[in-house]
Amino acid sequence: MRASPPLRAASSQNPSAGAKGAHILVVDDDRRIRALLTRYLMREGYFVSAAADAREASALLVDFAFDLIVLDCMMPGESGTQFAARLREGPEPLRSAPILMLTALHETRNRVEGLEAGVDDYLAKPFDPRELSLRIASILRRARRPESVDPLVRFGPFAYDPARAELATQAGEAVRLTTRERDMLQILVEHAGAIVSRQTLASRESEPKAAERSVDVEIARLRRKIELDPGAPRYLQTVRGQGYRLVVDAPRARKMQS
Repeated sequence: MRASPPLRAASSQNPSAGAKGAHILVVDDDRRIRALLTRYLMREGYFVSAAADAREASALLVDFAFDLIVLDCMMPGESGTQFAARLREGPEPLRSAPILMLTALHETRNRVEGLEAGVDDYLAKPFDPRELSLRIASILRRARRPESVDPLVRFGPFAYDPARAELATQAGEAVRLTTRERDMLQILVEHAGAIVSRQTLASRESEPKAAERSVDVEIARLRRKIELDPGAPRYLQTVRGQGYRLVVDAPRARKMQS
């Protein structure tokens, strides 16, 4: 199926720097929600394309490079979770495409599966459109590279740049992090060496019952990326009954070469 050209915003009532020029793909099998999201995001100043399912979304991804995908979790055929997992296993730039997943309020299991599949963030239905806009702006800010460079935080063979929210090996090889993983690592870095509670790490969660389990899933995913033996973590440690802490090297003034 040939992709149609992106819809362009007719007006920009909130033309934030993060919104200008960003092209968003909305994937939802509910025609009403799809139309509402398209109109709202256009008013916010975004370019918008829409698809009813994973098949249509795949066709659009052949012709366009999207800055962000808003993806419904439950769809006929290939689910949103399966679609996200397929993108994460594929080639760049689709592998790193930011994904905001929409889930029904009671679908805790699906939210956890979405995080495991590599989505950057999720938003429970029903949601306030303003919260959707703020989540999207946050993801887009994370995806862009600021010009300023702060001293790096180093632990083992890795270096984390707090200003860019980027993780890399000491050799300069980038390590891909989802938005939620970056947010969590940023908090751990800010409290380097100190214990950080699950409640603090889950501070962005809107549903307390799902928060702790989501944190544990994300910690496990982070460990698989930074630990030689995730089962016996050396840097991202568990403090039983209290939370987690990141053991970092002493600060250095030297900057990692790009």
